[in-house]
Amino acid sequence: MEKAKYLFQRIVKMNYKNFFKVINNIHKKTDKSRIYLFFDIIYCGLKYQAGFFDYELFEMYNLNRKQRKTVLTRGINNHFIKTYNDKRFTHFFLNKDEFNKKFDKFIKREWLIINENNEDEFNEFIKDKDEIIVKPTNGTHGDNIRKIKPNSNTFKELLENKTYLVEEVIKQIPEMNKLNPSSVNTIRTITFNENGKTTIITAYLRIGNNKVIDNFNGGGMVVPINVKTKKIEYPALDKEGNLYYEHPTTKTPIVGFEIPMFDEIEKLVTEAGKVIPEVKFIGWDVALSEKGPCLVEGNDFPGHDIYQLPPHRKDGIGVLPEFEKVLKK
Repeated sequence: MEKAKYLFQRIVKMNYKNFFKVINNIHKKTDKSRIYLFFDIIYCGLKYQAGFFDYELFEMYNLNRKQRKTVLTRGINNHFIKTYNDKRFTHFFLNKDEFNKKFDKFIKREWLIINENNEDEFNEFIKDKDEIIVKPTNGTHGDNIRKIKPNSNTFKELLENKTYLVEEVIKQIPEMNKLNPSSVNTIRTITFNENGKTTIITAYLRIGNNKVIDNFNGGGMVVPINVKTKKIEYPALDKEGNLYYEHPTTKTPIVGFEIPMFDEIEKLVTEAGKVIPEVKFIGWDVALSEKGPCLVEGNDFPGHDIYQLPPHRKDGIGVLPEFEKVLKK
């Protein structure tokens, strides 16, 4: 019933202009018939809960039935989130000020919520800082997050722009800075907590590309981490489909790169995953600072778009079996 309801909602709300744009894109790329693609996308929606963007992004048109069954699609990801994350507690992740308060011990940097009454406190906060990070208290994909040089007008400007959270700039360790200095490069770890035990399902390295953020949807690149070896085995990929065996600016090799402090990262997210037991399925963004691994943010609705990208799959197999192994125990 839930699956049927989800599909009905998707059909009603679907952007048909983009739907046919995707069909045309794939037709030009593969020369597959538009009629075939139309019905195959519908079939994948009914059978695998895949949206047309899933179909294009994960190249499901190149997969057989056995491979398609292993793809973690939007519908399945939504089902996991709805099943395991209690909406009454997700506000701790949706509001960055609440998140910082709740997970303060894992953040490991100075931060401040500004309001009309604490200008003196703000001035004290910035007096020894050449740069600060400013964030809206809500938002996704790194939207409206900026690095600025504070001055005498900053407090007033931030209040006018409704930016209420300011943070100390994370100084990442030399190994990550050598990889890419334009942004803090984060490790996205997906965890599941049940009965007081937190399990890491998978992990990805997100790398910036000449921007202050490293988000896949904001111009950054992504690559899976082998959590057993702690190394990168594939080239990184950006949303335009470009592959990077080395960083285009720094020329630091990506394939073979070993994630520093990975044991400490595991310990951090394992502990953080227990803080709000009502929200079991979480995506953590972890930075490697000079003070050790620290949380940048937590996501109660971890996006599925960085999983199982075609260049990162072995034999066309997606990540769904890895997730089901943990989530359906």
